[in-house]
Amino acid sequence: MMTRRDFHRAATAAALSSSVLFAKPDSVIHGVQLGAQSYSYRDRPLDAAIAGMLENGLSECELWSGHVEPKSDVHKWRETVSLDEFKKVREKFDAAGIKLYAYNYSFRDNFSDKEMARGFEMAEALGVGVITASSNVTTARRVDPFARKARIRVGFHNHSNMHDNEFNTPESFAKALAGGSQYLGINLDIGHFTAAGFDAPAYLAQHHDRIVTLHLKDRKKNQGDNMPFGQGDTPIKPVLQLLKKHKWKIPANIEYEYKGGDTIAEMNKCVAYCKAALA
Repeated sequence: MMTRRDFHRAATAAALSSSVLFAKPDSVIHGVQLGAQSYSYRDRPLDAAIAGMLENGLSECELWSGHVEPKSDVHKWRETVSLDEFKKVREKFDAAGIKLYAYNYSFRDNFSDKEMARGFEMAEALGVGVITASSNVTTARRVDPFARKARIRVGFHNHSNMHDNEFNTPESFAKALAGGSQYLGINLDIGHFTAAGFDAPAYLAQHHDRIVTLHLKDRKKNQGDNMPFGQGDTPIKPVLQLLKKHKWKIPANIEYEYKGGDTIAEMNKCVAYCKAALA
């Protein structure tokens, strides 16, 4: 019977063998860091997701919590899981030659104080300086003191829904960040921002100093569908060109959400589109 230690060794070996099969990735294109939100690989476990990133030639990742959290009893797990588990996750990315930049841990109003604190402890164990979070707007004031203490930035993630207390408009970001510390920021999803009727390039230009990461996806306006890159209304190319022109060090992470076929094939298409947009 395989022990937990044996399983970890096997997983690390798998990551190492993947890094041998594929050249060390480098997805910095004209100074712009392209990467992946690992949610793009939600159809497979973490080790296979890392292998997929290598196959897609991506050298940076924002780790989706669903790749490490259990499917049940998650609140208890967050409060009790050994931080060594997160150090092992970091080892896998290091072995593959992929920069682990951020951890996606979505603080909500129903989080206990211990869950709040543990999110930052997890980020420290992962060796990242950024947490991205699909949070309630009112959660920001609770997050701030934890972020200040840990000196880890939190980027709040927007969606296109117009529900109260959700990040969805420039005003919702402004409300959460008003009076907060430098550790509160924005994880701008340009697809959702476009679908909600807002101008992503203009917002990026005005607030780039508060944006910790971008999510790249293509959506139609007026709450439209997710589309293959280049078939929606999201100004992906102008956004990437702004990063290139101004040399803003904001990772641009592809989030594959449209209805497609094989994940690796579709991610290859997304990567190719972004590379062409940066030419």
